[in-house]
This record gives sequence, structure tokens and C-alpha cells, in this order.
Amino acid sequence: MMETLQATGGCHCGAVRFTVTIRERVVFDCNCSICRKKGFLHLIVPPEDFTLLAGADALVTYSFNTHVAKHTFCGVCGIHGFYTPRSHPDMVDVNVRCLEDVGVEDFEVRGFDGENWEASVGGIK
Repeated sequence: MMETLQATGGCHCGAVRFTVTIRERVVFDCNCSICRKKGFLHLIVPPEDFTLLAGADALVTYSFNTHVAKHTFCGVCGIHGFYTPRSHPDMVDVNVRCLEDVGVEDFEVRGFDGENWEASVGGIK
């Protein structure tokens, strides 16, 4: 069993800060248009494993298509540290690239075919 980790993260300018409890070291690299452009690596966690420490007032939300996903980002520097994903609207999706205490190399990166979202979504646990 892997050790549970607590990591701190945030945006580039420091306005948005958060912590996340990491229980599983698997992230998803989605090939959909918005994830490719953002460079988002998805660590999906339950809300109790995520704490927004600062910056609620700096967050801006972007939504499109089905409007289920709520893409939050820092309104000051534009960095996307976390959001509410369409695949798991009751969870928090953290961008591993925004974590300071761990690196991408600490995770198993699995591909996710977001270009064919409806056919692929069952593959995310």
C-alpha cells in the first residue's frame, strides 16, 4: 500500500493556494482540446481531500458545452490549479503540475481519450 501524502499547491502568482491529500498516485493525461491547451494532469480526489487555503475571491470560472465541468483558474495569473470535472462532478480535479511537494515523476500517468469523451469516461475510476 502506498503512503498517503499531503501536498501544497497553487497558482503562479500565489493568490490561489490549496492542499490536497494524495491517496493514489495515478493521474490522467487527457487529449481533449482544453486539457491539451492547459497542460492539465488530472488527480481526481474527493472534496474532503482538498482544501482551498486562499484565493476564493481570485478564482474565475469558465464553462462550455454541457456546463457540468467548472474550469476554475486564477483571475490574476491565469493558472488552472483545480476544477470540477465533468466526469466526476462531485469530486475535485487537481492539476498535478501545480503541486509543490511532489512532481509528475511521482505518479503513474495514464492516457485518457477525451476527444472521444463519452466512449472513454468509464475508464476513469
